[in-house]
Amino acid sequence: MGVFVAEVRPRWSDMDPYGHVNHANTVTLLEEARVDLLFHEAALRGAEDLARGVVVAKLAVDYRAPLFANGRSLRIAMGVREIRAAYFVLDYQVHSGPSAGDPVAVTASTTLAPYDLSTGKPRRITDVERDFLAAWHSGGNGA
Repeated sequence: MGVFVAEVRPRWSDMDPYGHVNHANTVTLLEEARVDLLFHEAALRGAEDLARGVVVAKLAVDYRAPLFANGRSLRIAMGVREIRAAYFVLDYQVHSGPSAGDPVAVTASTTLAPYDLSTGKPRRITDVERDFLAAWHSGGNGA
C-alpha cells in the first residue's frame, strides 16, 4: 500500500490574525489525519488496539508555505518510516489542496509509542499492529 491519504478541512477558527492556519492548529490537522489511519483504518484491518492507546513521543513540523481555511480540504499523505519494538515513526506531507498535484505546504513526522492506559505504561507493538503499520511503510523520509 505504501501511503495512506486523509482529507481534512481547516476551520475558519483555525486561522490566526495573519490570515493563515495557526501553527498549533496545523498540528491538530495532523492529529485528525493520524486518527483516520490509526483508529478508523486500523480497526477495519483488525489492529483496533492502536485506538486504545498511542502517545506522541516526538513531533517535528517543517512549514514550507501557509495553509488557509478557504472551504477546501487538504490532502495529508502519511507513511510509516520506521517500526521498532515499542515505537514507530509516521511521516506526513500536507498538500495545500485535496489533490496530489497541489503543492506540499507542510512536512512533519511523529514518533508514536503504544501505551497501556490501564497501567499507565508504554507497551510493545503487537504482531497484528506491526503487520498493519508495515502495510503503510513509506521507505524513507516522507509520505
